[in-house]
Amino acid sequence: MTDDTASGSPKDSHYAKLRRAHRDRNRPPGQPGTPRPKRPPVPGKPPPAGHVWLYGLHTVAAALQNPKRRLHRLLATRNALARLEIDEAAIPCPVEIVEPKRLDSELGTEAVHQGVALEADPLAPHRFSDLSDARLVLVLDQITDPHNVGAILRSATAFAADAVVTTARHSPQESGVLAKAASGALEHVPQMLVGNLAEGLEELAREGFLTIGLDSDADADFETALTGEKLAIVLGAEGKGLRQKTRGTVDRLARLDMPGAIRSLNVSNAAAIALYAAHRHLTKTA
Repeated sequence: MTDDTASGSPKDSHYAKLRRAHRDRNRPPGQPGTPRPKRPPVPGKPPPAGHVWLYGLHTVAAALQNPKRRLHRLLATRNALARLEIDEAAIPCPVEIVEPKRLDSELGTEAVHQGVALEADPLAPHRFSDLSDARLVLVLDQITDPHNVGAILRSATAFAADAVVTTARHSPQESGVLAKAASGALEHVPQMLVGNLAEGLEELAREGFLTIGLDSDADADFETALTGEKLAIVLGAEGKGLRQKTRGTVDRLARLDMPGAIRSLNVSNAAAIALYAAHRHLTKTA
């Protein structure tokens, strides 16, 4: 029987390479052939004071089309600029054609930039006075993970929420990570900051909103708790849930009915289900 490495067959050579790779992975450290450890991630540079880096094709495309966004400069590879499908002459800020390594140095090697980055100002937060025609609001009680908040913003946009309310402290600031997770939703759903969440909930109640806090231990089912024509859904951080003060301030506590073996969800998944149910209720009452 001939050895695969000497058989001359491309297929045999492929299998031989796989076997060698398997042996190398299982060889004790220090022996010849041990694979090199992965390089540690390299952090990026901080953006200029008061600015943010937005990156990723969907994120940047949405920001470029938002007239409320103040833009400073766009860094893009030639290929990424073509994939944006926007006329370069119509881009309302200076454009620099760069190599991917330039973006890695600006944003860090862990940023999934897809060849494009936009330096811009953060969006200005909205005010409660902007909610006069609103019917569906999402309130986040100290949810700090930018990936979760970004995913929640995406669901809020998909289900036509009128605003997302967060606390000025213990909430992620606008950043490239949050914007990438939101995949363009940051430009579509108004965001509001409150210094005191309990006072913000009381203000929502004065504006005619029924405030419903999601709590897995609540007696009421969420869908049966939905009444009225203006809803504010309140979600707490994973693990901690709603804070005691928040639980005591909302009009109702309700749970998402989950008949399966797992009785809890990631907060962004819970937000999507609650928004879907609330949107259906409001559609029926319109």
